[in-house]
Amino acid sequence: MACNASDLAPLLSATVNLTEAATYLCSQFSDTAYAVNNTYLLFSAYLVFAMQLGFAMLCAGSVRAKNTMNIMLTNVLDAAAGGLSYYLFGYAFAFGSPSNGFIGRHFFGLREFPTFKADYSYFLYQWAFAIAAAGITSGSIAERTQFVAYLIYSSFLTGFVYPVVSHWFWSADGWASPVKSNNKLLFGSGAIDFAGSGVVHMVGGIAGLWGAFIEGPRIGRFDRSGRSVVLRGHSASLVVLGSFLLWFGWYGFNPGSFLTILQSYGDSRRDYYGQWSAVGRTAVTTTLAGSTAALTTLFGKRLLVGHWNVVDVCNGLLGGFAAITAGCSVVEPWAAIICGFIASWVLIGCNKLAEKLKYDDPLEAAQLHGGCGTWGLLFTGLFAKEAYVNEVYPNRAGRPYGLFMGGGWNLLAAQMIQILVITGWVTITMGPLFYGLHKLKLLRISSGDEMAGIDLTRHGGFAYAYHDEDDQSGNPSSMMRKVDPANENKSHPNSPPISV
Repeated sequence: MACNASDLAPLLSATVNLTEAATYLCSQFSDTAYAVNNTYLLFSAYLVFAMQLGFAMLCAGSVRAKNTMNIMLTNVLDAAAGGLSYYLFGYAFAFGSPSNGFIGRHFFGLREFPTFKADYSYFLYQWAFAIAAAGITSGSIAERTQFVAYLIYSSFLTGFVYPVVSHWFWSADGWASPVKSNNKLLFGSGAIDFAGSGVVHMVGGIAGLWGAFIEGPRIGRFDRSGRSVVLRGHSASLVVLGSFLLWFGWYGFNPGSFLTILQSYGDSRRDYYGQWSAVGRTAVTTTLAGSTAALTTLFGKRLLVGHWNVVDVCNGLLGGFAAITAGCSVVEPWAAIICGFIASWVLIGCNKLAEKLKYDDPLEAAQLHGGCGTWGLLFTGLFAKEAYVNEVYPNRAGRPYGLFMGGGWNLLAAQMIQILVITGWVTITMGPLFYGLHKLKLLRISSGDEMAGIDLTRHGGFAYAYHDEDDQSGNPSSMMRKVDPANENKSHPNSPPISV
């Protein structure tokens, strides 16, 4: 909202101090704009944080009942451990400006914060994004991972790995950022990842990929001849509930990434059009991509396997959301339909490849977030519209836009660079971490505990107790025992599975 004393002065009575009165009125408008924008960002942060509940329900429904308490607890700890690690280190590494192009170096523990550029609402919003990445990873390694491993990887991911990536692409100092303060942009553009198809979804998905690969598949996931055996989650109802909660939260994830709403684009011919319109358009593209992906998955899986599967549809829906997240603010609604359609087939293809390679991911997290997130970055490089790119990333004439929209190859090249560096960075950080935990016998539970269920052997009883005699929490045999690294997992995680 623009307000100038010189504009207001002629409208005021000559009996008052015109300049002083006009300045006062403008200051009131400025305060109002700040309050509105700050409230908008806080509300968006609350929506993104509510996605943790969606992740928890989705994860719970996708695992077997004997592991429900474990996966719910890991979702709680993603938020709690991530809150402390992001406060102490993560935010500083991500947005600690001034800094170099690789990593931030100010605001550790929020010292000397807030500033004129960022308030506490911004920290809260970015923390909600960081724990979303950790939540993605927990789904890939569900039903076979030791509790201590969750604590270690979650703190490391939210405190260091994810913040460095977000610094590269979202900070004004980041080497590949489209809002780089010195205007020396990668390929004259910087990589456009508006709400995090790469920064959030690829990071979480690739981290989960390495965790699940190093652990090996769950017992019984593949039979002795190598054929796939479906280990179904225990509650499709929870999967649907979680998917709807994530859908709701995505309206904070994508439209909220504008950070402000009360901003005019300066078009006097269309004074009704401003950032509030772009926020609405972003919500529409998000909706269309997810809806298209859900319907495509519904009919695609019907043709491939012969039945209608609600869990597959929910995963397709989320795959469409993960894909559109990068370009949601800079593409037309019709392009979002293309994005969702292809995202569905990317997910189906990644799942087929995972099955061929005997890779086991209970929530399809690596395929969904990693695969569809990768497609989302490429999609943005193909379909970003010039007018929208200049609105969302102003103050640079001739900025590249989508290849299929006539904008040349530069933006697409920047998107490809983002895919490569995220894959490489997460691989060289999270891969050794998971491998080290595996060597220390702190990663995977024993085969006996896995067969019995982590809830009973590690958490004192099952999540569901229909009768008093079903509650094993008071049974000494179900009490947590001391972890003996020497005997924790005598079998190699990739050894032939035991049939169940």
